[in-house]
Formats: sequence, C-alpha cells, structure tokens
Amino acid sequence: MRRLGSVQQKVSCVFMTEVKEEPSKKRDRQPFHVVATAILNPAVLEADISSALATEKLDGTCCYVTHYKGKPHLWARLDRKANKQAEKRFKKYQYSHRSSKGFTWNVEEDFKAVPDTWIPAHQVKHHNGLPIPDEHGHIPGWVPVEDGNKQYCWHSSVVDYSTGTALVLRPTANNDYDTLEIAAVPLTDLQEQTLELIGTNINGNPYGLGCKKQPVHLLVSHGSICIQNLPLVDFQQLYSWFCSNDEGLVEGIVWHCGNGSLFKVHRHHLGLEWPAKDTHLGNKPAFVRVCGSAVAAGDGSKSLLASFSRLNGHCFSHLRDIHFDS
Repeated sequence: MRRLGSVQQKVSCVFMTEVKEEPSKKRDRQPFHVVATAILNPAVLEADISSALATEKLDGTCCYVTHYKGKPHLWARLDRKANKQAEKRFKKYQYSHRSSKGFTWNVEEDFKAVPDTWIPAHQVKHHNGLPIPDEHGHIPGWVPVEDGNKQYCWHSSVVDYSTGTALVLRPTANNDYDTLEIAAVPLTDLQEQTLELIGTNINGNPYGLGCKKQPVHLLVSHGSICIQNLPLVDFQQLYSWFCSNDEGLVEGIVWHCGNGSLFKVHRHHLGLEWPAKDTHLGNKPAFVRVCGSAVAAGDGSKSLLASFSRLNGHCFSHLRDIHFDS
C-alpha cells in the first residue's frame, strides 16, 4: 500500500509560481497574488510525479491524530502567528520585496502566546531551541481538541473519546471511489494521520453539508479521495480539466509521491474561481455505516454520532442531501 504523505507543512505548488500585481482573491487585503506558470517545479521531477497518487484537495481545516494523555486524540491546527507590530513589519517588508526571503524574526518577542498544550508541526525548523516561522510568517502547530472547548466545538462533534471513535468520510470498503461512506472509525486506526474537517461551519461549507439547525461535520483522511481520470501534469491540460470535467469541480489536487513528497495545485493558482457552484464531492452518493456500539452509553441523543447511528444502513443519493428526520 502506498504511504500517504502527512500534511504537517505548507504544500508546494506542482508548478513554479510568480507574483501578479493584482489584489488576492484568496487572502483579504493582500495587494498581490500568486499564480502558477507553465513551468514544472523541478522538485516534481525528482519525486517522480508521473507515478504519484492524485487526490482531491479538500476545503476545510486541517487536523491531526496523535496521543494526548496516553490515548489517541484529535488535534486542531493552530499556527502560531505574529503579534500586530511584527505582522505590520513583516507585511511591509513582503510588499516592498514581493517576497519574505531575508526577513528577520525575533521569535521570543514577535509571536503571540499559544496554549501550554501546543506542539509544533513535524519538520518545523528550530534555532536555539525555538521553532522558526515559515515563509508566510507562521509557525505551524497543533492543540488537542478537548471536550467542552467552544473554540473547537465542531472538531469535538466528530469524536467520541469515551468509545475512542471518530466520524470519517471515506470511499466505500471496496474502494469504489464513486461512492462514499460515513463510518465510525477507531482513533487508533487514524494514529499519526492528518485529516481535513469539512462541514456546515467550516470555510463557508462549499460541499453543502447540513444546515445551521442540523450541522454536519466529517473528517476526511488526507489522500483518501482519489482522482481517477486526471490528465498529465501539464498546465493547459489541467486547466482544461478543471474547466470542463465534472471531476474537476474540486478545490485542487494533491499529488502523493512515492518518496513521501507532496505537491498541489489550487484553482486560484490557475486563475479559476472557488468555491464552485457545485462540487464533485457533494454530488457523490454516501452510505452511512455507524452502528450503535460506536456511541457511548448515555450519550446525548442529539450528538452527531448518535444521529448518524440512527441512519445506519441508509444511502443518500448525494452527500449534500444528508439530513436527519426531526
């Protein structure tokens, strides 16, 4: 089985990029944006992109499963960011140089405090024992998702620590990538994986999951949603695929290479809009496989896992059609 890369750091574009002197559609108040050129990133050839596994880039928030207090636990992404003064200094430098290269940080003074439970992401570089920010001025990291923490209530809704399970969206057991299943998966099976949390209250809900009255959130392991009919890694061919193929109604593509390297292309890299009016993921049928044993005894009947357990065996024609009878 191919080893899928863990998304601990920012993923490089499959193409070389350049800066355009136009307001960014992705980042507010950024007076320029980054676009892909037709030139392949040299690292792509070294990683043998031709044999890489192409998967859907999902629009959500990144999570991580690793131990906390001796048990497998869900962690939320929390990048340590600069304080206002340092951020202003960084943005001014970035604007004048069109790059962050050469900027000097004082890590002890320039960054906001983080919870004591915070840990830096894998591969974050350190200097004098302190983690160093990346080119975006962030120090990627994680905090454990604990029950009762309102800031991470949507993360909490997809895990049940008393039974050690998580609510996961994945291809069906026979690897039919045209049909999805919603399953209660042991956290031990997800150990050291990164996943994307998608749903009603995440990033504007591009996949149409649930509603405010009945929010639906799901975890998706990175690299689990494969793309079946992708053309060669060529700018024009990929542009046409995004524009004219139903399977191209995705935020982007992530390639998982045999050496563990990851590369991506986002619709914004190609000058294309996102979110799309419709999505390939939202149109897929979804089968519910959440049995009652995955829900803790005495668990509130309104919990998300309990709601899905009452739908065990039900198949929805489209993922976006999921609903719970009142």
